[in-house]
Amino acid sequence: MNKTAALKFPRLATSSKKRALKRITLNLTLDEAQNLEKYCEQTGRLATDVIRELIQALP
Repeated sequence: MNKTAALKFPRLATSSKKRALKRITLNLTLDEAQNLEKYCEQTGRLATDVIRELIQALP
């Protein structure tokens, strides 16, 4: 990888810090899905980010 690419995309240069990912399917009621979509539209955030932050806040 060239030095310029490493500076522009620091994540590409740090492969040793890769996290293992696990895909989870979440079943939501229509109301829950609509509430999540509305919140994401209002905040400009992705549902994945919202859910991840909520999980990280768990004790």
